[in-house]
Amino acid sequence: MFTGIVAEVGRVVSVSSKRLAITASKVMDRMGNGDSIAVNGACLTVTNFDDTSFTVDIMPETLKRTNLGLLRAGDVVNLERALTLDGLLGGHLVQGHIDAVGKIFSVKEDNGATIIKVEAPPGVMDYMVEKAFIAVDGVSLTVMGMGKDTFEASVVDYTLKNTTLGSRQAGDTVNLEADIIAKYVVQLNKKEGSGITLDFLGEHGFLAG
Repeated sequence: MFTGIVAEVGRVVSVSSKRLAITASKVMDRMGNGDSIAVNGACLTVTNFDDTSFTVDIMPETLKRTNLGLLRAGDVVNLERALTLDGLLGGHLVQGHIDAVGKIFSVKEDNGATIIKVEAPPGVMDYMVEKAFIAVDGVSLTVMGMGKDTFEASVVDYTLKNTTLGSRQAGDTVNLEADIIAKYVVQLNKKEGSGITLDFLGEHGFLAG
């Protein structure tokens, strides 16, 4: 599990259809073979490392569902180590299981904020709720608006400067992971007679008396 709070931006050293090598610094602390690490939001397993870089294997399924297959040597990527039980949950619960890739539709300034609009497939939009969470290239963002096949998120200056989102432009592909809670709610509602109702929420303590 991850939080969607990127620890640092690493740089790709080499890439093949099966393996990815990345230079980094902050995430190298106490790294070990077999550790989980999110690369652009995709949960991967460390297979080798030294003081300044690490290597992860990439499965065919990962290449199909993510933008990792587009990476080239020199590209930058968002990195996050797995969440520890004593860590801070500053973003939201992120599994590192990418649902699909989306495409940056536009990036614009709005009264000092940067608004990113992303085109997303139905499989992601089905779980979209205004003011809920979405992970974009592993970055935890809050949905501020939605269309039929797009959503918008406001990105603060710190995030722009400390993740790859600051260099994203219209047309770029990004990894998308919908909020796990939204997925469970949608699946529950698909089961006959088991929809989430106000009575259900009240009985389980989600509504104030």
